[in-house]
Amino acid sequence: MKFRLAGSSDEFDVEVIAVAGRSTRVRVSGREELVAVIESIFAGGEIVRIGRRAARVFSTRRRGSIWVAAGPAQFEFTPVEARGVRRAHGLATPEITAPMPGKVVKLPVTEGQQVEAGDELVVLEAMKMETALRAESKALVKQIQASVGQMVDHGAVLIVLSPVPSPLPGGADSPTQ
Repeated sequence: MKFRLAGSSDEFDVEVIAVAGRSTRVRVSGREELVAVIESIFAGGEIVRIGRRAARVFSTRRRGSIWVAAGPAQFEFTPVEARGVRRAHGLATPEITAPMPGKVVKLPVTEGQQVEAGDELVVLEAMKMETALRAESKALVKQIQASVGQMVDHGAVLIVLSPVPSPLPGGADSPTQ
């Protein structure tokens, strides 16, 4: 997914390649990095290691943008509208998080299920209104971390997604003759 730095023409192509525990392998504008969470701290912040550098990072989603504070620097990133064909691999969002405190009222997916962009993943109820959270791209439901009837806080991870594996040419997915 492409993001633009607010107030700038700089764009970044961001792709989540793999998520394993507290580490995530990402590709940002062609450069691959391993991002490892060293420690979770208060107010949704984390100390992360990217390459050899460690930084205290806070992030949140607000009105169609992502705000990131890393050390003393602050950034706002906005998604760039997709133009043409989207990549078939990678994920824009590997975790589905609660956008507000609420109650989980519906979980129409199961672990291991493949979902398409726009598929309903979870429905939350807050202030007598229901909000459906949907898949942003094709993915596999790796882990469900919530249950129907559970009360969740803002930012709680509800579902973890992983990229859909690409079929291997001539591999086990190919018909044999």
